[in-house]
Amino acid sequence: MTTPTMMTGADATSALIVLHAIAAAAAPALVRRWGRRALYALAAAPAASGAWAVAITAGVREGGVVSGTYPWAAPLGLEIAVRVDALGWLMALLVGWVGALVLIYSARYFTSGEEGLGRFAGVFVAFAGAMFGLVVSDNLLVLYVFWELTTVCSYLLIGHDPERRASRRAAMRALLVTTAGGLAMLGGFVMLGAHAGSYRWSAIAEAPPPGGPYLTVALALVLLGALSKSAIFPFGFWLPGAMAAPTPVSAYLHAAAMVKAGVFLAALMTPAFAAVPVWRGTLLAAGAVTVLLGGWAALRQHDLKLLLAYGTVSQLGLLMAVFGGGTRDAALAGAAMLLAHALFKAPLFLVVGVVDRVAGTRDARELSGLGRRAPWLAAIAGVAAASMAGVPPTAGFVGKEAVFEALLRGSAADRVVLGCLVLGTVLTVAYTLRLLWGAFAVKNGVADAEPRRAGWAFLAAPAVLAVAGLAAGVAAPAVGGMLAGYADTVPPRAAEAVETGETGEAAYHLAVWHGFIPALGLSALALAGGAGLFVLGRRAVRVARLGRLRLPFDGTAVYDALVRGVGRVAVELTGATQRGSLPFYLGTILVVLVALPGGVMLAGEPWRTAARPWDGPLQPLAAVMVIAAAIFAARATVRFTAMILVGVSGYGIAVLFVLHGAPDLALTQFLVETVTMVMFALVLRRLPVRFSERPWPWARRVRPAIGVAVGVAAAGMAYAAASARQAAPVSVAYPGPAVSFGGGDNIVNVTLVDIRAWDTMGEISVLVGAATGVASLIFRRAAALRRRTAGPARPYGPEPGQWLMAGASPEARRQSIVLQVITRLLFHTIVLFSAYLLFSGHDAPGGGFAAGLVAGLALAVRYLAGGRAELNVAVPVGSGVVLGAGLLVAVGTAVAAMPLGGQVLQSAMLDVHLPVLGHVHLVTSTFFDIGVYLVVVGLVLDILRSLGAEVDRQADDDPDPGNPVDADDKEPV
Repeated sequence: MTTPTMMTGADATSALIVLHAIAAAAAPALVRRWGRRALYALAAAPAASGAWAVAITAGVREGGVVSGTYPWAAPLGLEIAVRVDALGWLMALLVGWVGALVLIYSARYFTSGEEGLGRFAGVFVAFAGAMFGLVVSDNLLVLYVFWELTTVCSYLLIGHDPERRASRRAAMRALLVTTAGGLAMLGGFVMLGAHAGSYRWSAIAEAPPPGGPYLTVALALVLLGALSKSAIFPFGFWLPGAMAAPTPVSAYLHAAAMVKAGVFLAALMTPAFAAVPVWRGTLLAAGAVTVLLGGWAALRQHDLKLLLAYGTVSQLGLLMAVFGGGTRDAALAGAAMLLAHALFKAPLFLVVGVVDRVAGTRDARELSGLGRRAPWLAAIAGVAAASMAGVPPTAGFVGKEAVFEALLRGSAADRVVLGCLVLGTVLTVAYTLRLLWGAFAVKNGVADAEPRRAGWAFLAAPAVLAVAGLAAGVAAPAVGGMLAGYADTVPPRAAEAVETGETGEAAYHLAVWHGFIPALGLSALALAGGAGLFVLGRRAVRVARLGRLRLPFDGTAVYDALVRGVGRVAVELTGATQRGSLPFYLGTILVVLVALPGGVMLAGEPWRTAARPWDGPLQPLAAVMVIAAAIFAARATVRFTAMILVGVSGYGIAVLFVLHGAPDLALTQFLVETVTMVMFALVLRRLPVRFSERPWPWARRVRPAIGVAVGVAAAGMAYAAASARQAAPVSVAYPGPAVSFGGGDNIVNVTLVDIRAWDTMGEISVLVGAATGVASLIFRRAAALRRRTAGPARPYGPEPGQWLMAGASPEARRQSIVLQVITRLLFHTIVLFSAYLLFSGHDAPGGGFAAGLVAGLALAVRYLAGGRAELNVAVPVGSGVVLGAGLLVAVGTAVAAMPLGGQVLQSAMLDVHLPVLGHVHLVTSTFFDIGVYLVVVGLVLDILRSLGAEVDRQADDDPDPGNPVDADDKEPV
């Protein structure tokens, strides 16, 4: 059914999410300043979302919906779409207020000096914010983003104590299982959105896509995510391990966050897909099995926290099974149980935390007499436990009676599930009694506990939640009126369900007393059966012996086997492929390139039969030059000769660019080849003259074959891409905007700094990061070598001016004074030419990249002439400073238009007349090009100072500078 829109909530919910983010970021600093008292202030963030839920209560009760949108990533079609109906309101209420109370409780649970408290506080608040964003999202892709944020936050919280192996293992297990399920769910969301034509859930629910295999697969993938997140069979093994987290984390995670995300998703999508067999059947079957397995496991535990964890697994199974019922009454019962579970499970976990703190243990076998020494704590636990067991008039009783009645009105399959849930409720009553007995009863042979005083501040949070569970039961009609808005969205199902008006039977409503109905009898039977099972386990069979009855395998064993198997396969695969041989790595990559894309190309034949071999007579000559240089380079035995031939091949490619009328590409290619040859020369100085003869004869035959195959495949793919094009190239529309918007006639340069400036921004960022990383590795290795040799620390090269001093060092003795003088005379002219290319590149061949390469060549020539000292004279600042300045200028230019009301990377054109220069046409994207120029110069400078300086240092250490010897091959260079 459709409901009226009550108000626009995008601004409010976005503000609340931002509030959580700010509080999470500030949490570590606040904890350092205020200690654990900072948790009281941080509780305001989730309390604000809870207060917002309270503020919209009246509108939700009248059937209204809070909705709205907030733009996020428009090019991707993403927006913060908000839609909060009765179900979302309920979850927002629980996420906010339970989170706030748990944070208040944590201020007493932790000590001020506890390590990692600031990190815990920040992650916890972020966890609450992510959960709030999840329950209010209307866009499935945005919902997935918040879904994975809860996964990451739960991983950090479960692994709060990284020094404990159990914490690390439990956190990793939870992360892997829930992330794998989340990825499957994302696939289902994409299929649903593509099938429905929208990722807005409200639009999909209003017009569900038609059934069939496609929808079945999509829903099965979504269910994998929901079941894994909520620890439903067969994924229930990860949740009990999560008890390694601090108790406040367990209370929130089990009651209102993380595991409730899967239940929420099932409840959200049930009204639209309740009639789909895979949805209904999976929820009913998996939920029923989980109820029994979780309840039986809880009955065998001695650790009170672990008992509650398995109890959570059982209760989550009950919720999934009820929402799988697919009727209006089942939806109402599920929502009631969702509320009840949060209001009894959170206080019980908090009570166990108090027991652990005041008594020093939570082992039921070591606790005795705590009930009479801490009566208020026992009373709080008793109220919450009564709701978990389903004792009237608590919310747990109201919810479970509603569950029994809904399934009694259902089909035959519903009644089978009902039998499992009744048996599961018997187990629930039994382990509830075991919890109370283990924590508070007097035990023979066990010394009475001597607990410390807890204090009301420590008991306030569990007391409020337990009393709220009792009040929700007493006020069941009012609660039912609020939740009916969600239940009424479930459409009438097939004739197997009893619907209002068809039989004259009234729709079910929540109340403590409905009279003597069958559901009341089942509730009484469950209470009596659970009490009897508890007594039987205590006096006759003993729970320890019952514990021998278990499944032949469990999920943990399967998970551990899978992890070990994956690890073993990884080790074997790594040992077979990662041999430390660069030719082997390159060969593998290239063979895959030929086999996969090349095979697809051959199978599809995406090319035209008619081909034009060349456009002019000069092109074959350039091609012959490229091919001949490549062949001779492959057959060369001297490294320097091979380097020169590879450079000739690159220069031939540049000639082809010139012949095709691409001067910018040709200029860049010439410069890149020249700079590359200089860099190769730096390295080749310390390598053997000839290539090694180690490759086997078969390798010398296989490698040329691979090279030829790759060349043919690459040429074929390039030809196919050019000849099979159906649409017009995007570059056809570039010339006009290049002049009108970019303000330049050089389309290539305008494209780099304006039309596709985001790509250039990413490229220079990668260059800066790569240069910094390579230099760090090289200098770290050099420093480690100096430490091993225990030699005195000395600078890498002579001081500026020392190059003229005869006998200053081996390096200085090898310098050519004439070359140094000529280089200094030409250096400034080359740099001036690079500046000309930089500023003229907007309208003529050039630009920041080409100009930076020219300046880099000037530095390289000066380095080759005078070594490190000469380079330091030319550029007296560090290469990192130049790289950082270039990136700063580029980024600063990109955002400079924003304060003036423009967009990122938006350019402006300035035309002025200067007295001497005359008319000057300046485009602000030129400053972006200056940033590119500085980054390229800094990159070349970094290479010269890292690779070149390290090679020079090795040369200085060589006893025979005129005949350097390679340490590995013992062959003169």
